[in-house]
Amino acid sequence: MHVQTLIVGAGPGGALLSYLLAKRGIHTLLLERTATLGQAFRGEHLNEEGEMILKKYDLYDAVEQIGCLPMTALRYWHNGQLIKELTTNTHFGIHVPQTHLLQAIIEKATAFDNFSYQLGTSVKELLQREDGSYYGVVAVKDGKTQTITCDLLIGADGRYSTVRKKAGIDVKIIKHGYDLLWARIPAPATWQPSIEFALMDDFQLSIFTQTANYIQIGWQIAEGTFKDVRNQPFEPFKQRLCETMPQLAETITAHLHSWKDFILLDVYSSEVETWQKDGLVFLGDAVHTMTPTGAYGLNCALRDADILGDIIAGERMDTISYTQCETMRKTQVKEIQQLQRQKEASFADAFVVFA
Repeated sequence: MHVQTLIVGAGPGGALLSYLLAKRGIHTLLLERTATLGQAFRGEHLNEEGEMILKKYDLYDAVEQIGCLPMTALRYWHNGQLIKELTTNTHFGIHVPQTHLLQAIIEKATAFDNFSYQLGTSVKELLQREDGSYYGVVAVKDGKTQTITCDLLIGADGRYSTVRKKAGIDVKIIKHGYDLLWARIPAPATWQPSIEFALMDDFQLSIFTQTANYIQIGWQIAEGTFKDVRNQPFEPFKQRLCETMPQLAETITAHLHSWKDFILLDVYSSEVETWQKDGLVFLGDAVHTMTPTGAYGLNCALRDADILGDIIAGERMDTISYTQCETMRKTQVKEIQQLQRQKEASFADAFVVFA
């Protein structure tokens, strides 16, 4: 099989880029390792930039029809008391389930004959010419080996990128001193879409409303301490959680029973020296993993795709230079990562006066 553009990784960035290229007449194949779209955990909150990009390409309405939820309130709690509340006529972020976002984009892309995608397909090796340039992959689907060649290979396969590893591109991991425990519970019947913040045991506690009447709880713990945390009795933690967010005490009591109800996210940001290498280009978490702070990861991936789509569609593939795009995006991403570190360092300041 030969295609003009081969994109590995059907997350938001890879899916959006494949749609943009197909829409502009470029024969594009999208590969995804998992058997179901949205099976891998990725960010699910749009900010204003992400919303703008989806609207720019007439995708937001499709996402909205499947289901999304704007957050209209932002609240801070201390010792079970509301200390600060902000409301808006727009939103403080939009929860979009990963499956909804990808479904909307892929459905739009399949309207074009020059787009195709394969799920359950793992890349096993990259194809290189004698001059070192990349021109395709060897992949496996349903136990069968495929050789797929292309004019341009794009790695959009996330923080653990197989394409990046096989291309020998080193990644710099930047730890932030904490990891994150996630849990999802049903929302109370009268719950309104909101983002809620509190301090619990001197660590950040975040509550995000989700579509389908759910709430996502995120509790920071010291980096590398989950083994010690889960060896502690669960009930004292559950009691502290109820005292910190009393408005959720009933649903917490009913639905959180052990540490097994939480998922651990190893938190770090990352950067790489180059986003391109001899006919190979990267975007999203593959070259700039973000922390959960501010929910920038999804939106940065969409922005990468937005910019790359314009560049690829505007030039002959054998003459494209990605240097300007890489330089610009590197600067923007570094600024956001620095902003994340500042937000993390200053979060507790909002509660100092109430301590």
